[in-house]
Amino acid sequence: MSQFNFVSDLQNALIKDGETCGPAPRWKKKLEASLNGSVNTTRSVLSVSYNTSFSGVQPPVKTPGKSTDTKAKKSTTTPTKTPGGGDRFIPNRAATNFELAHFLQVNKDTAEKSDEENEGKNSGNDNNVQASAHKGERQKLISEVAQIGDNKGGRILCYQNKAPAAPETHTNPLKVVYALKTPISTKSGSRYIPTTPERILDAPDFINDYYLNLMDWSGDNIVAVALGSCVYLWNAASGNIEQLSEYEEGDYVCSLSWIQEGQILAIGNSSGAVELWDCSKVKRLRVMDGHSARVGSLVWNSFLVSSGSRDGSIVHHDVRARNHKVGTLNGHTLEVCGLKWSPDFKYLASGGNDNLVNVWSLAGNGVGTATEPLHKFNEHQAAVRALAWCPWQPTTLASGGGTADRCIKFWNVCNGTLIKSVDSKSQVCSLLFSRHYKELISAHGFANNQLTIWKYPTMIKQADLTGHTSRVLQMAMSPDGSTVISAGADETLRLWNCFAPDPLASKKVANVSSNAKKSVFRQSIR
Repeated sequence: MSQFNFVSDLQNALIKDGETCGPAPRWKKKLEASLNGSVNTTRSVLSVSYNTSFSGVQPPVKTPGKSTDTKAKKSTTTPTKTPGGGDRFIPNRAATNFELAHFLQVNKDTAEKSDEENEGKNSGNDNNVQASAHKGERQKLISEVAQIGDNKGGRILCYQNKAPAAPETHTNPLKVVYALKTPISTKSGSRYIPTTPERILDAPDFINDYYLNLMDWSGDNIVAVALGSCVYLWNAASGNIEQLSEYEEGDYVCSLSWIQEGQILAIGNSSGAVELWDCSKVKRLRVMDGHSARVGSLVWNSFLVSSGSRDGSIVHHDVRARNHKVGTLNGHTLEVCGLKWSPDFKYLASGGNDNLVNVWSLAGNGVGTATEPLHKFNEHQAAVRALAWCPWQPTTLASGGGTADRCIKFWNVCNGTLIKSVDSKSQVCSLLFSRHYKELISAHGFANNQLTIWKYPTMIKQADLTGHTSRVLQMAMSPDGSTVISAGADETLRLWNCFAPDPLASKKVANVSSNAKKSVFRQSIR
């Protein structure tokens, strides 16, 4: 029977009239193969090859998207479940590039229409080959455009949300999902802090004594510093140096303090007296006694000068009155080495060699009426010389302990409680709060002899300013609050531009850092 079927198929292939001209469609061959088995499939293939070789009839060009075979493929490959759990793929409009999708869709419709016209008009081999070539070029162009759009982040259909936009500080050029953790170099709150001194001044004969206060910076931008038995004035604007006074052999300066406004300087000496000098005229105005030992600390409150002495007492001097001594505070048993008024001038903090911090509450006229301190803090294990009041929290006091303590503590003077304590790992000699940033700078001794900038109130270390070869005994701040001057036992004064009020741009930072290294020079106070 097989030979008769073969002859029948051959006769049907040679008939040229009617719709049966040419070989059987592919779908019909597959249907026959499924019904008749592998033998009929082999016979159909032979029939097709025979007709193609001997009759010269070419199979018709297959139009994309019109054959039922393609539809069958699509139906068999359609997934039953989507990753989202539904039965359909629903594109996300927010993540879809509609311009690219429209371009590709228009080109697809145009290509299908052109193929239909070419199929109806052209039946020759050359025309079919040319149409196929044009179609291949068109598909290649569309694929290139789609690839370009996808590289720019625009797919034709997107089924997921776009990745969140990277922060401004993220500088990764690759199109990858960025890490949520911000890089350390661009962490929030960080700023450029120069770690080299802007200027270095020689200070020969600067006394290496932890309990003395031998430097201060005035509101007129003049730095007063005591070197041995002499007091010198250095104009920070012009660089001029002037000698103010000189004491006899055996006597020396123990403390310096400028009045808030003007050029009046208070000087405490080793004999227990407090002198007032008019620096504009280089003239001593008066001498006020009241202590039996050296005066190691001084502080101003308008017309009132408070002095702390080695005899453990604090004396208030009214510079307007003939009888200048208007009050005495006895709260320390050893030398008073630190004195600071609060920003609102309601409290006076004193630190002593007896490891105590006393807070005194004063009356409205600025004169103390109580003989006992409002608060007495005894948590430090060493002498307390470093004291600083927070400028934006007038009731917060910072204190630093000596070698046996090494801690920076913060106190609430309203209720007398300890807010926080931080171990600085070295002797704390001086403390200052910044006026432009919520930061604190501390001066230290052994082992690094550095200045440390802390973030307040977290007390995260921001930077270490190194350069002194011996302990940093004292600090003072410029009138604009941008520069800190430090005095070390290595007989040098160093100026640090660490609190610049305006953050610098990246280009300016490079220029400032290079200029800072070039502008470091040595100048002697004497």
